[in-house]
Amino acid sequence: MALISVEDALERVLSGLSPLEVERVPIAQAHGRVLAEDLAATLTQPPFDASAMDGYAVRAADVAALPATLALIGESAAGARFDGIVGPGQTVRIFTGAPVPDGADTVVIQEDTEAFGDSVLVKAAVAGRHIRPEGQDFMEGDVLLRRGTRFGARTVMLAAAMNHAELPVRRKPRVAILSTGDEIVPPGSMIGPDQIVASVSYGIAALVDSYGGDSLDLGVARDDEGALAQFIARVADADVLVTIGGASVGERDLVADALARAGLQMDFAKVAMRPGKPAFAGRLGSTRVLGLPGNPVSAFVCAVVFLLPMLRGLLGGNASVVPQQATLASALPENGPRQGYQRATSSFADDGTRHVRVLSSQDSSLMAALAHADCLIVRAPHAPAVPEGTKVLVLPLAG
Repeated sequence: MALISVEDALERVLSGLSPLEVERVPIAQAHGRVLAEDLAATLTQPPFDASAMDGYAVRAADVAALPATLALIGESAAGARFDGIVGPGQTVRIFTGAPVPDGADTVVIQEDTEAFGDSVLVKAAVAGRHIRPEGQDFMEGDVLLRRGTRFGARTVMLAAAMNHAELPVRRKPRVAILSTGDEIVPPGSMIGPDQIVASVSYGIAALVDSYGGDSLDLGVARDDEGALAQFIARVADADVLVTIGGASVGERDLVADALARAGLQMDFAKVAMRPGKPAFAGRLGSTRVLGLPGNPVSAFVCAVVFLLPMLRGLLGGNASVVPQQATLASALPENGPRQGYQRATSSFADDGTRHVRVLSSQDSSLMAALAHADCLIVRAPHAPAVPEGTKVLVLPLAG
């Protein structure tokens, strides 16, 4: 199968992808989940005019001339309002968050007063100050969180303030991850002379989890058709199967063939991108399959380019990848015939402009360089050499 462009490959990966079903979860379990419906406030916040300070509730007319001595007639605390009315020459002791009594329109802070039994001397005041008006934050019925919002600490707090105990969210995409290769061993193993520590699966799982998915590490399948078939049989409940390694053209690259025997409908094999050329994708029943190269950088770049848009689509968001613009901090040579994704680091000018510098080594096996990068410079096939200061497109790297 001939190389296809990244754009064509991404279109095939996303073709027919539908958002997952909606489920309701307790708000305490909402962090990291994706909102499936617009969310409206069920109450007004604050629900009444509330004091912003500890002090005294007064009528502005009574403190227009200072100092002023007022009669203390009661107290208003949070959860225990004063039910009377503040009349001329009167005041009510009030605490932060408490309802402002009827008749009062100003709160005088405690530091600007002196209390003498049933009288309060007001020494300084500003009309209308220190009151949070009813609905200052939001009103009942206001739509404050939109479908597609990924819940973080602040949005969970807002949803709770809107009085939602449960939230409608998309089910987490189930992503099964299968590493392959006779040479692969788990971290912490006694490493033999021909063995390599598994690393890619952990990075891909972290990426999946951080983007709202639910990763399942299937382990390592040996370069054996029977072993591969046994692992593939375990993924029927997965929304996506990600395979790592065995995607090239060597005699021991058996993954695509094993999947084909299991019924894989191939969407593409081999993409005109660097790194990541051996990537493939297809469908195994209702499970989407994404085959990643074994080289760590190639695998991670392909996951950023293809897997993350799949997750966004399954979660009901905009699956399109929109690169950001940046300014080159160093010149770049002419690009080759494949779309390039070059690891780079960023610095930011005072005006927020992003300046990117490509890392010196772009070998697809170098994980230390990948860990130091914070973005990928995207270069079109046969892009000409460009000098420092040129505008380029970048994909930020998370995690």
